[in-house]
Amino acid sequence: MSTVVIKRSARRPAPEIPTGEIAVEPPPEIPQAAGGRWQQAMMALPMLGGSVAMAMMMGQGRTGPYSYVIGGLFGVSSIAMLATSFGSNGSPKKAEMMAARREYLRHLSGLRKRVRETARKQRVGLLYRHPDPTKLWSTAGSHRVWERRTSDPDFGVVRLAVGPQTLATPLLPPVTRPLDELEPMTAGALRRFLDAYSVVPDLPVAASLRGFARVFLRGSGPGTTSDVQGLSRAVVAQLATFHAPDDLIVAVCAGPERRASWEWVKWLPHNLHPARTDALGHVRLVAGTGQELEKLLEDVIGNRPRFNPAGQSVSTPHVVIVLDGADLKGATQLDDGIDGVTVLDLDEQPPRLLDRSLLVLEVAHHGGRRVLNTYSMEHEAEVGTPDRLSVEEAEAVARRLAPLRLAAMSKSADTPLATEMGLSDLLGIGDPETFSVAQAWAPRPNRDKLRVPIGVGADGAPVELDLKESAQDGMGPHGLLIGATGSGKSELLRTLVLALATTHSSETLNFVLIDFKGGATFASLDRLPHTAAVITNLADELPLVDRMVDAIDGEMIRRQEVLRKAGNYASLRDYEKARAGGAALPPLPSLLVICDEFSELLSAKPDFIDLFVQIGRLGRSLGVHLLLASQRLEEGRLRGLDTHLSYRVGLRTFSALESRAVLGVPDAYELPRSPGHGYLKFGTEPLVRFKAAYVSGPLPKVRTRAAAGGAGAEPQVLAYSTRYVPAPKPVRPVEPKPEEIPAGESVLDVTVDRLGGQGPPAHQVWLPPLNQSAALDELLGPVAVDQARGLAFANPELHGALQVPIAMIDKPREQLRDVMWLQLAGAAGHVAVVGSTLSGKSTALRALVCGLALTHTPAEVQIYCLDFGGGALGTLRDLPHVGGVSGRVDTVGVRRTVGEISTLLAEREARFSAMGIESMASYRRRRANTASQAGDNDPFGDVFLVVDGWSTLRKEYEELESVITDIATRGLSYGIHVVAATSRWMDFRPAIRDLFGSRLELRLGDPSDSTVNRRAAMTVPEKPGRGIIEHPTDKNKFLHLLTVRPELSTLADTSDLVKEVASNWHGAPAPRVRLLPDVIPYGEVVGLSRSSGLRLPIGIAEADLQPVEIDFGSDPHFLLFGDSECGKSTFLRGLATTITQRFAPEEARIILVDYRRSLMDLPESDHRIGYGIQAQKTLELMQSVAGYMERRLPGPDVTAQQLRERSWWTGPELFVLVDDYDLVVAGPTNPLTPLLEYLPQARDVGLHLILTRRAGGAGRSLYEPVIQRLRELSAPGLVMSGPPDEGALVGPVRPAPMPPGRGRLVTRREGIRLIQVAHLPPY
Repeated sequence: MSTVVIKRSARRPAPEIPTGEIAVEPPPEIPQAAGGRWQQAMMALPMLGGSVAMAMMMGQGRTGPYSYVIGGLFGVSSIAMLATSFGSNGSPKKAEMMAARREYLRHLSGLRKRVRETARKQRVGLLYRHPDPTKLWSTAGSHRVWERRTSDPDFGVVRLAVGPQTLATPLLPPVTRPLDELEPMTAGALRRFLDAYSVVPDLPVAASLRGFARVFLRGSGPGTTSDVQGLSRAVVAQLATFHAPDDLIVAVCAGPERRASWEWVKWLPHNLHPARTDALGHVRLVAGTGQELEKLLEDVIGNRPRFNPAGQSVSTPHVVIVLDGADLKGATQLDDGIDGVTVLDLDEQPPRLLDRSLLVLEVAHHGGRRVLNTYSMEHEAEVGTPDRLSVEEAEAVARRLAPLRLAAMSKSADTPLATEMGLSDLLGIGDPETFSVAQAWAPRPNRDKLRVPIGVGADGAPVELDLKESAQDGMGPHGLLIGATGSGKSELLRTLVLALATTHSSETLNFVLIDFKGGATFASLDRLPHTAAVITNLADELPLVDRMVDAIDGEMIRRQEVLRKAGNYASLRDYEKARAGGAALPPLPSLLVICDEFSELLSAKPDFIDLFVQIGRLGRSLGVHLLLASQRLEEGRLRGLDTHLSYRVGLRTFSALESRAVLGVPDAYELPRSPGHGYLKFGTEPLVRFKAAYVSGPLPKVRTRAAAGGAGAEPQVLAYSTRYVPAPKPVRPVEPKPEEIPAGESVLDVTVDRLGGQGPPAHQVWLPPLNQSAALDELLGPVAVDQARGLAFANPELHGALQVPIAMIDKPREQLRDVMWLQLAGAAGHVAVVGSTLSGKSTALRALVCGLALTHTPAEVQIYCLDFGGGALGTLRDLPHVGGVSGRVDTVGVRRTVGEISTLLAEREARFSAMGIESMASYRRRRANTASQAGDNDPFGDVFLVVDGWSTLRKEYEELESVITDIATRGLSYGIHVVAATSRWMDFRPAIRDLFGSRLELRLGDPSDSTVNRRAAMTVPEKPGRGIIEHPTDKNKFLHLLTVRPELSTLADTSDLVKEVASNWHGAPAPRVRLLPDVIPYGEVVGLSRSSGLRLPIGIAEADLQPVEIDFGSDPHFLLFGDSECGKSTFLRGLATTITQRFAPEEARIILVDYRRSLMDLPESDHRIGYGIQAQKTLELMQSVAGYMERRLPGPDVTAQQLRERSWWTGPELFVLVDDYDLVVAGPTNPLTPLLEYLPQARDVGLHLILTRRAGGAGRSLYEPVIQRLRELSAPGLVMSGPPDEGALVGPVRPAPMPPGRGRLVTRREGIRLIQVAHLPPY
């Protein structure tokens, strides 16, 4: 069967149907009756009274009949007035009522003519839109065939019946008074008028099938099955007549007994599968079972979403499926609502509860007439007489439509706009795989520069876009492209870029391609040599928008500098003229900046418009062209930029308003739905309609095809039916089997591959974001093993320089990456790293340590770590440069590490003073000089104290914070550096915060805590190692950074780097941290002590491992708290031994109070004058002591000189040693009470009370008289092991579990120190 190709012209307007409403005036009312007769009589009484009064008055003046005559006349006149009043207030005037009646009936007559005309137009308009199905055969041959497009509001609307409908201009009944108050004749006329004309009978009743996923057609009663069949045929015939097969598909699933009645649909073009064929041609979409139908429609509806009653269908073509007596077992999709699919179900019973996607059409016989009832979720009604179409009539319509085929999906009948034009044909380059790039990039005349075709116009001629400015006879330099989803906007952008790249070399033109959403618009264009930047995924990472602003702004500044340095050229055009004239100038290509989805970009970053405006102002002279593309154009978004957009391209828009905003006319809204159609507007020229070239499709391949039946096969005559007929196999193929050519690459890919590597690469405007951290050797070069230095960087300038790289700095404005160096030799020697949890603080510290290890030897740099950050620094423990790594639970190691550094600082101060060293720089030179180092036994070089977790230090080691602050204050002058990491800047107290000369700020938990820029801190991505620093020249700006990895690219991780450094170093490692011993013999302490007099050694300090002494001359008393077996008695034993060894009996005496007899092992000597082991004995001793002290008190005759020299008395110092004071005070009386009044004057009278007590319950005994008096005198004390819940016992120190012999000593001069008491075993 031959086919007839038809071209759909623009749809002709249908007859107009009046709209609006008609208001009907109310009928006249019956006038209200007047008041009662007695009321009127009462109105006459005053007049009668007046007459009588007048008569009497006049009768008083004169007598005679004359006065009575006058009075009588007044009375007669009053009676006449009363009669007149009665006569005038009778029944209403009939003349006025008749006039009102005639006027109202005349009004109804005028409305009747108007309503009849409206009803006539309504009938004509509806019958034109929905003609009688029996007359569709004539419509199939007219201009109205397939006139409805998918964008039309009546797409999918079909006529169902003929019935009454409301008047197109509804009549609005008036608001009247009750019926008994209306004029009866006009009221009746109004009622009859409304009854006659409110509803128009016998009008087409239609429904939109697109609004329902399933329509149930059923009959009610006998004899209705044929009516249901006729209605379904009428519906299908209407759909096929008014909708093109490209927009609507009809499929039938009929059982064996019903299939014959649907054989006529095989003639419909809508019943043919779009792609599958068999021996008869395209497969007919008629199946006997549900599974079979689903297989036929799998590639048509297989990937469609579910039906959404509230939204508009977006799937095309629309599919109408007729189910009539078929077996639906195993069919999974026909029961579910699918977008763009409507099922006409002639079998199943509808559910009792209908949803929005279901419609029921019921044909019934009532009173000998056919009736159509409709049921939906919202209403049910009888709509009229259903339509029907016989099989013969339906087949007649189908055969009229059978040869018709649609030429193109175009609203216009212009053939050039209906064809697909390849870009290679427009450019005239031939085959994209083999064209000559050198020939395509040949120098072009000025007119053709930056001018390329983008599609074909209505006349078939190429439509060109010229980016040059209007002064050079161009359309540019800047433009706007607006196109709705599916309009071909992204394809047009690819076409433009590819056309420019094919015709211009990378020395002439470069691209910056920006896609805010991060789609595939510019996916493969980054391989072009012209591409200076492809910037995507900005919506997911908004901070990159600011980076892009800096990058493009930096490119503008770079171009200005190039023009200025080349000779102060005013524009790129002058620069190119100078190059053409022979000037030795490097090429400066034009730059096309394309920003897709710029409207959403401005929604997220409104300030970005300033960059666009800057390009608009300066781009012409700098050779920078701007093209903005978006799906929609919102009012006010361009804000001053629209004056710079000289050309505009409008594809299909979402609304006529957007089209008018872009082009000035609503034409873009009326463009076809197929992609690529658009209008080009520039200058004062009229709109240019075009169809864009398509570059994303597969490259056409020339191939040979063999005949279906083989060459020379005899033609066969086959019966045309709805059933599938397999194509016969080739009988006698004489031609070779054609080569199977795989699916070719797209024109875009082939052309990009052809252009790749053909010209010099473009200057990179956009470097990749900071996503991948660099290893140390990637920044500083390779490492090598040196005999003297071990594993170190090969660059000798890095050796011993106290500078290490810590991060890469992103400088998008300068279009480069820089290295952030920590210069640790000067005032910036202290380092602070601040960042929230998992921001990369510990990694940055490890990078710093590894950098020092690869640039310095263990003799030059020593590192000591306090790891409170989760053990991340533990991997550095084996570095020869690391003297120790102490964790949070290693309290001894933490305190000793700080103590070692503090001791080193004190030693260096003394050494620098003794050796006359003026600075640390000279000391480093002195150590580097082997001859000068011979007499120096200092094993330390530059020492780094690394604290990972400053907040933990403040919380759990509060007493160490002031020590480290003091180290930081004085340390840089002596080569001691503090490196600290914490989560907030506020964790550092001002005293130490200002000392950090090198600062590294990573991502913060609270951006307001930033010391760089609070707004900038909000833009730091949530990736470890990312941070910001201040701009070196502009304090209002900032730069992003990414810390380096603490590893080498040739090794796996940090642990491997540590092993390599350790294995290649053969010298002495960094000195290890000396720990406080668990037991210190009494003899060692005495041997180390150099004290004399009343300064008695008691142990060694943790800070410097030097003897700790108590000066009983200035602080005569001592207080000790501790649990059992903590060393209280050992302390007293050692103290007593020291007293007996240092003083003669004439110089010092001892009294022991020892209820537990722990000190009975002390040898007898003349020093001991008493031993109290019970209350009575102790009381007697204390009373004797009190009497002795009373005699030592200064009398009135003692001079001031004697008081100063304490020479008014002579005799030994008395030491009262009390062990287990809690037992002593437990009795009814306190034996030590006699000493209370002498304790304040103890230093003058030579009395010393040393008291030890059990820590348990000590909190309650602090206000016991003796202990309270000692605390008031600020006596030094030692708090040893005990329960912490006792609170502060001496000063702020509270007990804590400790090893035996260890405690915190509190003195007025030295503060709080951790000490180990000398151990003296029992004798």
